[in-house]
Amino acid sequence: MKIANPTARLGEDAACKFLQKLGYKIIDRNFRQGYGEIDIIAVHDNTLVFVEVKTRSSDNFGTPFEAITPWKLKPLIRTAQFYKQTHKGLPDEMRIDAIGIKINGFKIESIEHLKNITGF
Repeated sequence: MKIANPTARLGEDAACKFLQKLGYKIIDRNFRQGYGEIDIIAVHDNTLVFVEVKTRSSDNFGTPFEAITPWKLKPLIRTAQFYKQTHKGLPDEMRIDAIGIKINGFKIESIEHLKNITGF
């Protein structure tokens, strides 16, 4: 797992802890395939969950969720489908969630979780 941006690393680590407290089992992180990357892959309630994490220190360039555009979702969906096809023994049900994190310095101010952002 290589995350160059320390803000992104802080956010993804916090998102993993947040999800684990809710009973999610993290099975992979920062999965890359030619056209996309998935930040966190987990299993929860017999559902394969792909999680996009957006971390922001201010709203100057929009909220964390505003950074998840249709252009960002298209490769995310393709990468999720590729992951499911190439990793056997995973739940049939799948969804894509988003976690928005706001930080102040290196302190987590808030974490918000949106489930099933694509409806696929």
